[in-house]
Amino acid sequence: MKFYQIDAFTHKIFGGNPACVIPLEKWLPNNVLLNLAKESGVSETAFFIDKGEKIHLRWFTPDIEIDLCGHGTLAVAHALKTILNYRKDKIVFETISGELIVSARKGLYTLDFPSRPPISVEMPEPIKNALNIQPAEILKSRDYILVYENEQQIRNIRIERQIFDEINIDPGGVAVTARGDNCDFVSRFFTPQATILEDPVTGSSHCSLIPYWSKHLDKKDMIALQLSERQGKLYCTAESEDRVLISGEAITFCEGEIFGL
Repeated sequence: MKFYQIDAFTHKIFGGNPACVIPLEKWLPNNVLLNLAKESGVSETAFFIDKGEKIHLRWFTPDIEIDLCGHGTLAVAHALKTILNYRKDKIVFETISGELIVSARKGLYTLDFPSRPPISVEMPEPIKNALNIQPAEILKSRDYILVYENEQQIRNIRIERQIFDEINIDPGGVAVTARGDNCDFVSRFFTPQATILEDPVTGSSHCSLIPYWSKHLDKKDMIALQLSERQGKLYCTAESEDRVLISGEAITFCEGEIFGL
């Protein structure tokens, strides 16, 4: 079996979010897919089967199968276009979250994803107690969206993991966000009870961040930065009430073969 490791939402090696991409001819048992995701050692492993008109796509963390993954989807599109000689510029993925379309043009990949506007909620005690800085606003869709006053607060946030892991947000996490100093908005993303606490760049969280910031900034097109150690840049569009567009670059880190299955 071939595999490819792609750094997504970046144009340089060691930036963005690494994803492992594994093409399959048929689906393996779920426990095998999960073990492969654990073995890859990155936040998400994307498995796909080319079915002709559509590509069946699934995403696994080292812990669970998840419902939506932006950087994993972008990574598969990049592997298809730059390594596997996929001819079409519009790639249609069949996923647990419905049909997803990725357009590839001049090295930029645009993900057409569902919009998930967050609503105001109360913050669970484990999240509150785990944070060193409290947010100005608490919202939730799939993920909790914690809004802060400025970018520096986002950079300074620390998580007390032992407390944070008391909450189960399956399959979501906690995004912290604020207006950016040199972009429209910034964020970081944390997942309780996960092997990897902080995700480097989280495309799926922008399904909620984009409608929120579009409303508050009164802008349709925005540039976002995720302020992890690796960092990533996302070009965002509030396309409609139901859809968002998330665009980014990608670069291949390595490719190889899996033996022993």
